[in-house]
Amino acid sequence: MTGAPQPAPAPQRKSAGRDLGAAIGVGVGLGAVIIASLFIQKAVFVGVIAVAVVVGLWELTSRLEERKGIKAPLVPLAVGGAAMVVAGYVRGPEGAWVAMALTALAVLVWRMTEPPEGYLKDVTAGVFAAFYVPFLATFVALMLTADDGPRRVLTFLLLTVVSDTGAYAIGWRFGRHKLAPRISPGKTREGLLGAVAFAMAAGALCMQYLIDDGKWWQGLLLGLAVAATATLGDLGESMIKRDLGIKDMGTLLPGHGGIMDRLDSLLPTAPVVWLLLVAFVGSG
Repeated sequence: MTGAPQPAPAPQRKSAGRDLGAAIGVGVGLGAVIIASLFIQKAVFVGVIAVAVVVGLWELTSRLEERKGIKAPLVPLAVGGAAMVVAGYVRGPEGAWVAMALTALAVLVWRMTEPPEGYLKDVTAGVFAAFYVPFLATFVALMLTADDGPRRVLTFLLLTVVSDTGAYAIGWRFGRHKLAPRISPGKTREGLLGAVAFAMAAGALCMQYLIDDGKWWQGLLLGLAVAATATLGDLGESMIKRDLGIKDMGTLLPGHGGIMDRLDSLLPTAPVVWLLLVAFVGSG
């Protein structure tokens, strides 16, 4: 009958937007490899960082060329990026800065073998890539040089993952108010509060029980800083991907995207965690 009331549509469930099972499986596998390499031998973990840097640079430069026609030279970036991580571990911050400068110089020279058209945009993108991926990653190697280096790196990784998890869980369940809709429509202010709460709680526990001479209140400040930088890092890569018109930087990790899609919140967080740990408990 035309006048009969129509049943109300069933409420739609929120979707995570990814294959959650694959994402969890890959995440657990990656975590196992990282933790194992971290506590087996410091040099092995430095190698893991270098490999991640090279793959991340390959993804970033490939997307730049595909979507924008920008040809940032991969060979000097990959060689210089790996050398940057090793130099930071062996020679400290001074070694990292020297390697960064030499990598930038190598990018300028390498690009001279190609026609001059597009030279400026190519080398600018190359120097940006060198800073964004390997230079920021070098601060993880700097953390590792301390006597309790593996536990410092573990704290850094745990807090970043916990921050991301808190943002996802609280945002998915309670998110109503968009944080930056023009950049990342899925992020909410409620999710940011979840990231802050989760990271501060985890920070207090990590500083109290993992870091030599660490205090719980220092962990609260560390967690707050991690939540801020991890969120900004995620938004920063989202800005890059929106400019490129892509969803993910790669397809290497099922359920996650590419390596760069996992490094987005880690890279800008690394120098902040390194600096705060040095300020709180010294360089070790």
